[in-house]
Amino acid sequence: MLDLFPRPNTNCEGVSRRHLLQAGGAGLLGLSLPKLLAAQESQPLTNGRAKSVIFLFLFGGPSQLETFDMKPDAPPKIRGPFKPVASRTPGLRISEHLSRSAQVSDKFCVVRNMSHGFNDHSGAGHYIQTGKEWHIRIGQGFNATPKDWPSMGTVVDYLSQRLPVNLQRELPNYVVLPNFLGRLQEYKVQLRRPGEYAGWLGRGYDPVTTMIDKRDGKDNPYFRDCTDDELDFRIQGLVKHKELTNNRLSRRKSLLEEFDGSRQALDAGNAIDAYDRFQQRALSLVTSEKTRNALDIRREPDKLRDAYGRNLFGQSTLMARRLIEAGVRFTTVHYDCVNGYSWDSHRSSNDLQKHLIPGLDQALSALLTDLDDRGLLDETLVVAMGEMGRTPKANGSWGRGHWSTLFPAVLAGAGIRGGVLYGSSDRNAEYATESPTSPEDLAATIYHALGIDAETRVRNVEDRPAPIVDGGKPVLGLFG
Repeated sequence: MLDLFPRPNTNCEGVSRRHLLQAGGAGLLGLSLPKLLAAQESQPLTNGRAKSVIFLFLFGGPSQLETFDMKPDAPPKIRGPFKPVASRTPGLRISEHLSRSAQVSDKFCVVRNMSHGFNDHSGAGHYIQTGKEWHIRIGQGFNATPKDWPSMGTVVDYLSQRLPVNLQRELPNYVVLPNFLGRLQEYKVQLRRPGEYAGWLGRGYDPVTTMIDKRDGKDNPYFRDCTDDELDFRIQGLVKHKELTNNRLSRRKSLLEEFDGSRQALDAGNAIDAYDRFQQRALSLVTSEKTRNALDIRREPDKLRDAYGRNLFGQSTLMARRLIEAGVRFTTVHYDCVNGYSWDSHRSSNDLQKHLIPGLDQALSALLTDLDDRGLLDETLVVAMGEMGRTPKANGSWGRGHWSTLFPAVLAGAGIRGGVLYGSSDRNAEYATESPTSPEDLAATIYHALGIDAETRVRNVEDRPAPIVDGGKPVLGLFG
């Protein structure tokens, strides 16, 4: 078990003087030099196959029956309006609207037995992105809270900041694209869905998040091509990067340096630690040419941008590739339900056919091909999934309700075996026919790919060591 303590008064490698003394004294109590060296060798994020993660989060709950787990032999009221198409994976019944992905299915694995009991969008979104059940009951909340569990991206950021090499990094460790989840959705209040944040670890570990606006209240940039002026991927809280002239950057740097004086007014302890992290990250973002270049989508060739799709999801997926290539460790791309439905296909399958599935198909297939061509797929874990599936029984227009009991996930890269299926479902895509894969298992698998021990613990709000995964085990059968 690796226990990591978010404490102040740390040395340049992120280890407090107190813990150095504890480590030194431990030798008198039986911790030998070989064991100390072994502990150093087991540092997280140093021995994993994956150097980075791209998490494509299809919020709303894509239908398993219309995507990666079709049941053409099921009764007419269940099997759906789409037909399966041939792929490079034996036994994979994949939608005709995923024809591009079918041609590169030898690069990914479909997990067909994802399952959990939190049949609610916000809670399920928290569950999938953290590996931990939300503390708010089903239907009792929509927005993130300070008590939420830290996201996987947050944990990666937290552990990364404790590595000596992190001191030289110009880029953030964890980025969310194109907006925080819920920002573009039309609702009576502003939604800020849980799952992507640091929660009780503190806002100093929240992701760096970009902002892309829509044209008006009825606009859906996921369903149309976007212009370069729209796709500025400005960082939330900062001005557009094209406005960051050298003079303005110099003034901002001076202003941040002046903030040092205000530290005397802060209480000692974690407040200073969190302030230092915020200041350092803000300064690096506004002064780093590497960051500004990485966030400039116009640097990509038109042909490649066309391959990903010019809609918001396609261009955000391409941006995710740019960021991990530049050095970002964990990037989440949200496919949000701007119109209140999207993947949450209660009403019909029309948007699935016209926009959602083709958009996913184009972006996912382009991403896997692009990563492979650049030699990055072997060191990048790609995950594409929603927070739940859909009910096997459909309504008259092929709309389906919430169904967290069974849904698929697509994993690729970083040693994941391509061209295979993991787990199975019954003839109606209703239940797993064997032990299901839980969000805890998924989180443990992602951490495993990154070289992070699932037994790693961090201090919670009660100052007690809390495991980053509670009860989940890595699905080692996914790896070659």
